[in-house]
Amino acid sequence: HVQLVESGGGSVLAGGSLNLSCAATGKTNVLNCMGWFRQAPGKEREGVASIAIGAGRPYYSDSVKGQFTISRDNAKNTVTLQMNSLKTEDTAMYYCAADSRRAMAWWLLRNPIQFTWRGQGTQVTVS
Repeated sequence: HVQLVESGGGSVLAGGSLNLSCAATGKTNVLNCMGWFRQAPGKEREGVASIAIGAGRPYYSDSVKGQFTISRDNAKNTVTLQMNSLKTEDTAMYYCAADSRRAMAWWLLRNPIQFTWRGQGTQVTVS
Protein backbone atom coordinates (compact mmCIF):
# COMPACT_ATOMS: atom_id res chain seq x y z
CA HIS A 1 0.00 0.00 0.00
CA VAL A 2 1.12 3.54 -0.75
CA GLN A 3 0.17 6.74 1.03
CA LEU A 4 0.37 10.15 -0.62
CA VAL A 5 0.33 13.47 1.21
CA GLU A 6 0.15 16.77 -0.64
CA SER A 7 1.25 20.17 0.58
CA GLY A 8 1.74 23.64 -0.79
CA GLY A 9 -1.72 24.68 -1.86
CA GLY A 10 -3.23 28.04 -1.00
CA SER A 11 -4.58 31.27 -2.37
CA VAL A 12 -2.71 33.39 -4.87
CA LEU A 13 -3.43 36.29 -7.16
CA ALA A 14 -3.63 35.70 -10.88
CA GLY A 15 -0.17 35.69 -12.39
CA GLY A 16 1.38 34.30 -9.24
CA SER A 17 3.05 30.97 -8.57
CA LEU A 18 2.62 28.02 -6.26
CA ASN A 19 4.65 24.91 -5.69
CA LEU A 20 2.82 21.74 -4.73
CA SER A 21 4.66 18.84 -3.17
CA CYS A 22 3.66 15.24 -2.67
CA ALA A 23 5.38 12.78 -0.37
CA ALA A 24 4.90 9.07 -0.92
CA THR A 25 5.30 6.57 1.90
CA GLY A 26 4.74 2.86 2.26
CA LYS A 27 5.62 0.44 -0.56
CA THR A 28 7.13 3.15 -2.73
CA ASN A 29 9.42 0.67 -4.47
CA VAL A 30 6.44 -0.45 -6.58
CA LEU A 31 5.80 2.98 -8.04
CA ASN A 32 6.47 3.61 -11.70
CA CYS A 33 4.40 6.71 -12.29
CA MET A 34 3.29 9.72 -10.30
CA GLY A 35 1.18 12.64 -11.33
CA TRP A 36 -1.23 15.38 -10.49
CA PHE A 37 -4.82 15.86 -11.40
CA ARG A 38 -7.30 18.53 -10.45
CA GLN A 39 -11.00 18.83 -10.03
CA ALA A 40 -13.01 22.02 -9.80
CA PRO A 41 -16.60 22.11 -8.54
CA GLY A 42 -18.97 20.92 -11.22
CA LYS A 43 -16.16 19.91 -13.55
CA GLU A 44 -14.60 16.63 -14.53
CA ARG A 45 -11.35 15.40 -13.11
CA GLU A 46 -8.48 16.64 -15.27
CA GLY A 47 -5.01 15.19 -15.39
CA VAL A 48 -2.47 18.01 -15.52
CA ALA A 49 0.92 16.33 -15.32
CA SER A 50 2.49 12.94 -14.88
CA ILE A 51 6.00 11.60 -14.76
CA ALA A 52 7.61 8.24 -15.20
CA ILE A 53 9.58 7.49 -12.05
CA GLY A 54 12.46 5.73 -13.76
CA ALA A 55 13.09 7.76 -16.89
CA GLY A 56 11.77 10.98 -15.43
CA ARG A 57 9.94 11.83 -18.61
CA PRO A 58 7.16 14.35 -17.93
CA TYR A 59 3.80 14.64 -19.65
CA TYR A 60 1.45 17.61 -19.52
CA SER A 61 -2.08 18.38 -20.48
CA ASP A 62 -2.44 20.97 -23.20
CA SER A 63 -4.07 23.31 -20.71
CA VAL A 64 -0.93 23.62 -18.55
CA LYS A 65 1.92 22.92 -20.96
CA GLY A 66 4.54 25.61 -20.59
CA GLN A 67 2.92 26.82 -17.38
CA PHE A 68 3.38 23.89 -14.97
CA THR A 69 6.48 21.79 -14.37
CA ILE A 70 6.47 18.37 -12.73
CA SER A 71 9.59 16.88 -11.21
CA ARG A 72 10.45 13.98 -8.97
CA ASP A 73 13.07 13.15 -6.39
CA ASN A 74 13.36 9.39 -6.27
CA ALA A 75 15.62 9.42 -3.22
CA LYS A 76 13.01 11.32 -1.21
CA ASN A 77 9.97 9.71 -2.87
CA THR A 78 8.53 13.11 -3.65
CA VAL A 79 7.02 14.73 -6.69
CA THR A 80 6.48 18.44 -7.07
CA LEU A 81 4.35 20.59 -9.34
CA GLN A 82 5.63 24.10 -9.96
CA MET A 83 2.75 26.24 -11.17
CA ASN A 84 3.50 29.60 -12.74
CA SER A 85 1.41 32.35 -14.29
CA LEU A 86 -1.63 31.04 -12.51
CA LYS A 87 -5.05 31.91 -13.87
CA THR A 88 -8.46 31.92 -12.23
CA GLU A 89 -9.34 28.82 -14.23
CA ASP A 90 -6.56 26.93 -12.44
CA THR A 91 -8.63 27.10 -9.26
CA ALA A 92 -9.35 23.53 -8.17
CA MET A 93 -8.55 20.83 -5.69
CA TYR A 94 -5.25 19.31 -6.74
CA TYR A 95 -4.54 15.66 -6.07
CA CYS A 96 -1.32 13.74 -6.16
CA ALA A 97 -1.62 10.28 -7.67
CA ALA A 98 0.59 7.27 -8.18
CA ASP A 99 0.58 3.93 -9.93
CA SER A 100 2.74 0.85 -10.19
CA ARG A 101 2.15 0.10 -13.86
CA ARG A 102 5.03 0.67 -16.24
CA ALA A 103 4.93 2.86 -19.34
CA MET A 104 1.53 4.24 -18.39
CA ALA A 105 2.32 7.84 -17.49
CA TRP A 106 0.90 9.25 -20.73
CA TRP A 107 -2.25 7.16 -20.53
CA LEU A 108 -2.83 7.88 -16.83
CA LEU A 109 -2.52 11.60 -17.50
CA ARG A 110 -5.51 11.28 -19.80
CA ASN A 111 -7.34 8.85 -17.55
CA PRO A 112 -6.53 10.12 -14.04
CA ILE A 113 -9.35 8.14 -12.50
CA GLN A 114 -7.27 5.05 -13.25
CA PHE A 115 -4.42 5.96 -10.90
CA THR A 116 -4.21 3.30 -8.20
CA TRP A 117 -3.40 5.66 -5.34
CA ARG A 118 -4.25 9.27 -4.69
CA GLY A 119 -3.82 11.76 -1.88
CA GLN A 120 -6.43 13.77 -0.02
CA GLY A 121 -5.91 16.83 -2.16
CA THR A 122 -4.79 20.39 -1.61
CA GLN A 123 -6.85 23.42 -2.59
CA VAL A 124 -5.50 25.98 -5.03
CA THR A 125 -7.46 29.20 -5.35
CA VAL A 126 -6.50 31.86 -7.87
CA SER A 127 -8.27 35.20 -7.74
